[in-house]
Amino acid sequence: MGRRKNNNQSSSSKEDTNMNNHHRFEDADEPVDESSNLDQSMCHIDDSDDKTSADYYFDSYSHFGIHEEMLKDTVRTKTYQNVIYQNKFLFKNKVVLDVGAGTGILSLFCAKAGAEHVYAVECSHMADMAKEIVEANGYSNVVTVLKGKIEEIELPVAKVDIIISEWMGYFLLFENMLNSVLYARDKWLVDDGVVLPDKASLYLTAIEDADYKDDKIEFWNNVYGFDMSCIKKQAIMEPLVDTVDQNQLATNCQLLKTMDISKMSPGDALFTAPFKLVAERDDYIHALVAYFDVSFTKCHKLMGFSTGPRSRATHWKQTVLYLEDVLTICEGEAIVGSMTVAPNKKNPRDVDIMLKYSLNGKRCNISRVQYYKMR
Repeated sequence: MGRRKNNNQSSSSKEDTNMNNHHRFEDADEPVDESSNLDQSMCHIDDSDDKTSADYYFDSYSHFGIHEEMLKDTVRTKTYQNVIYQNKFLFKNKVVLDVGAGTGILSLFCAKAGAEHVYAVECSHMADMAKEIVEANGYSNVVTVLKGKIEEIELPVAKVDIIISEWMGYFLLFENMLNSVLYARDKWLVDDGVVLPDKASLYLTAIEDADYKDDKIEFWNNVYGFDMSCIKKQAIMEPLVDTVDQNQLATNCQLLKTMDISKMSPGDALFTAPFKLVAERDDYIHALVAYFDVSFTKCHKLMGFSTGPRSRATHWKQTVLYLEDVLTICEGEAIVGSMTVAPNKKNPRDVDIMLKYSLNGKRCNISRVQYYKMR
């Protein structure tokens, strides 16, 4: 089966739903620009010893390169623009809070759509650039950039009407800002206020991926004549963030978890969800693949986007979890199991994953538990 479209960074840097009836969102107006392929390792990081991993997270967002990558992700950016420009009734004369504003692009969209005032909160040094950008575009009277962590700053107003944020990370929850959005919601959002986006759903599917697994995992068996297979154990525990060819999909896609950002509590990001992946053809299974959809349900019509293999590519790509065994599966047979997802105890921006799965088929009988760490 086909190889990957891209060979990119690993993690270090959504009821049963058949793909045929999986909800499709409207595409953004413009085609995706896939020319930006920036490695987050390029981001400047201060080497001072007193920095924690959370500090490194914020510092990495000081570099323009990561913002270039996100802005050039037109599925992401045009969806937000369309949500705002095509639903001006939501923003007209409203006070908006932009959590994790980055360059301030969402704040500028809101200001242009008629918001009374926008408070753009950004913790990294990009806040200084955002201030200049706001001034350069003549919106200083509407957009106020506040530099600092959302949990530590004070707003000049008691309440806001709308909270908007692009908080999602790889695997939805890796290095995400969800808790910051929930904190802002509980502290500042009016009772009938709007959170944008308000729904996020995590999905799981399975793929054939022999060539790539050989390249990334089995490689360590023989490295220039030397056995480095001890590294395989670490390599297989680290999910790979990469673009999966839709032709590699061998099963249906299963909704694992939907999060209602307007109602959920921070603890809801820790969950165990069952899955049943039914083979759509005879094939080998080398990995499970996770991706997410994001929905804006308060609009005139449902809007959003998917990061799945059958949708336009985004900078989130998909998350590949390689299995220790190669599963031989026949059409109609099912991989049954559960996935437990939890924020890492030492650094909540990291994600720990426990995968339980079994296959009882004509050619393969197996039951196993695997652990993954997104760092």
